[in-house]
Amino acid sequence: MGYKCRFLLSDIEGTTSSISFVNDELFPYFRKNIDQVTLFAHLPQVKNAFNEIIAISQREDGTILTTSEEVKQKLLQWSLADKKYTPLKMLQGLIWEKGYKLGELKGHMYDDVAPSFEKWKLNGIDLGIYSSGSVAAQELIFKYASCGDMTKWISHYFDTRIGGKRESRSYEQIVNVLGINPDEIVFLSDIEEELSAANQAGLKIIHLLRNDNDKSSSSYFARDFLEVDKLLHQI
Repeated sequence: MGYKCRFLLSDIEGTTSSISFVNDELFPYFRKNIDQVTLFAHLPQVKNAFNEIIAISQREDGTILTTSEEVKQKLLQWSLADKKYTPLKMLQGLIWEKGYKLGELKGHMYDDVAPSFEKWKLNGIDLGIYSSGSVAAQELIFKYASCGDMTKWISHYFDTRIGGKRESRSYEQIVNVLGINPDEIVFLSDIEEELSAANQAGLKIIHLLRNDNDKSSSSYFARDFLEVDKLLHQI
C-alpha cells in the first residue's frame, strides 16, 4: 500500500530534535556570544532587525532603546524568556551559523529521522520544515546535523514570517506556497495547539510524543518516526 500524502511538514523541537538541544545548547551559545551581534551591524538584514527590535520594545513595554548595548540587553531578556520575535530568531541564526561552521555546534537529530526522511523522499513525498526558529537557523540544524547533511531531502522551510504556528492562517499560507491540496499535506508536531491550527486549515496531522508519559487527544499520534511511517499509509 502506497503513501496517502504528497507533502510532509515537520516541526523541529520535540519532533525531529530534542527540546534540550535548543534549551541547553543553542540558547546558551547565543547568550554567551551575544556581543558578536555588533560584528554583523553592517548587514542590511541586521540593521532591519535592530529597527524591528526597537519598534517591538516600544510597542510591547514602552521601552525606548537608543544604543546597541540596550538592544543587546533586550535580546538577552527575550532569549531568556524564549520570545518568538522574528528579529531575535534571525540574529540567533547568525550567531549559531558561526558556531556550526567552527564545529562548536552540531544539530541534534533523533536516530529515526534521517532514514525516515530518506525513505519518504525516495517514495515521492516532499519534505518541509516549519519552526519558530528562522529559516537560516533551521537550515543550519539540518546541514550540520549530528548524522550528516540532511538538507538534500528538504525542499521548503517556513518560519514566523509566514505567521505564528498556532494560527490557522499560517498553514493556509503554506498551502498557497506549496500549491497542493491541504488534505495532501501531513503536519508533524509535539504541540497540540499547532496541530489544531493546522487541522483547521485542512491539513492532516500526527501528534509526535517522544516522551512515553505524554498523552494525546489527537486521532493520530506516534512515539517516533517509524510509527509515523505506518500512519502515513493510513491517513
